[in-house]
Amino acid sequence: MKIFRKLNNIEVLSFDLDDTLYDNKPIIKAALEAQFNYIKQIPTIADKWQAQSSDFWDKCRKTVEINSPGIAQNVTLLRQHALKYAFNFLGLNDEESEFHSKAAYQAFITARSQVVVAPEVLTLLKNLNKKYTLIAITNGNVDISKFCLKDSFEFLLMAGFDGRQKPAADMFELAAEKLNVKLENILHIGDNLDSDIQGANNNGCMSCWLNEDPIKTSYKGLADIEISDIKQLAKLL
Repeated sequence: MKIFRKLNNIEVLSFDLDDTLYDNKPIIKAALEAQFNYIKQIPTIADKWQAQSSDFWDKCRKTVEINSPGIAQNVTLLRQHALKYAFNFLGLNDEESEFHSKAAYQAFITARSQVVVAPEVLTLLKNLNKKYTLIAITNGNVDISKFCLKDSFEFLLMAGFDGRQKPAADMFELAAEKLNVKLENILHIGDNLDSDIQGANNNGCMSCWLNEDPIKTSYKGLADIEISDIKQLAKLL
């Protein structure tokens, strides 16, 4: 654990979820496979979908983003609307598109929630919860009520439902309001410099960067703390 600035009194630990508390990459891969496997079973459009270019799905998402400004802030709505757009494009009527978009999304989110969190991470959270209030703030759409993190946090804030995506101030400010604490007493932990660290730094929280599997980002600011393994947070005990 590297500490780059003097820390305020920590009252709340705020966690990003995906790729912070578990590896999200194989989960997303499986969820996408479940979504597309459902689509392959729709007899009237399965062949038409297969005949589209490899970037067909991406084009559907981008078209919906253009037609519905701001929808990208809610990844659940974006996926549902993109599915409906795709089905309409391939010839289904509105009623059929609505039905199959809901079913395809359900296939996706069911697989999306098949998350396995390492036992040592669950133990870490349990121990941290004895000293701090734990919350989760995510830009994603994972349903923690479906797996082993459901009892780990005071609450979960989800972009699109509870405000704009990180790094926007919305969810950080809402968390402070709900807990009746100052932003300066919240330490936010996450793997993404652009969303997590920039969001925490810009909005008055302390920040902890999980530099475990770095991704390309544009934010050049410095986190208050840097760790290479989530279990290093045990040093806060």
